[in-house]
Amino acid sequence: MITTEELLKINKELRQKTPLEICKWAVAYGKNPIVTTNFRPYEAAILFACVNASPKIPVVWCDSGYNTPATYAHAENLIEKLQLNVHLYVPKQTVAHRAVTIGIPDIDDPKHTLFTEQVKLEPFKRAMGKLQPDVWFTNLRKGQTALRNTLDILSQDKNGMLKVSPFYYYSDTELDVYLEENALPNEFDYFDPTKVLEHRECGLHSN
Repeated sequence: MITTEELLKINKELRQKTPLEICKWAVAYGKNPIVTTNFRPYEAAILFACVNASPKIPVVWCDSGYNTPATYAHAENLIEKLQLNVHLYVPKQTVAHRAVTIGIPDIDDPKHTLFTEQVKLEPFKRAMGKLQPDVWFTNLRKGQTALRNTLDILSQDKNGMLKVSPFYYYSDTELDVYLEENALPNEFDYFDPTKVLEHRECGLHSN
């Protein structure tokens, strides 16, 4: 575990570093780093930074099954372009099966909690249980949700796992420039059935 005082000090130092430098620092710090992705907009940035810091880093993709064709095509493009070491996790229930049981409940429907558990949380917990990471790279950014505004480049969960968000202070405009400079594609035809609203928390980062 990193103490609160140490975390504050390291975050202050990392704010002066590039995303790649942050990734290299975190890879050297941890013994078993991973990066998670859902191939939403701007995900190419963190994937590019992570594989440049550690080419074989496990890339955990928890595919809900509800991605658009454009997102699946974008994912395949990035997997090939960056030679990603993808570890794919999918829900235990198929989309077709769920369609005749609970479907996609409205966010105010009590069944939405079960839906989120099935399509996002359970596959994620399964992945984390299998890979047992001590460093988790995410693409969280300041301004996305109220919870994420309380974090920083580095944050630590209750079990001591270090969450690393190399682009935490980047705006969309700055990310656009980063993608262009590194010849990386972007894709905006993305749908997350567990969030619906852009500024609603997804449930993975609350611990």
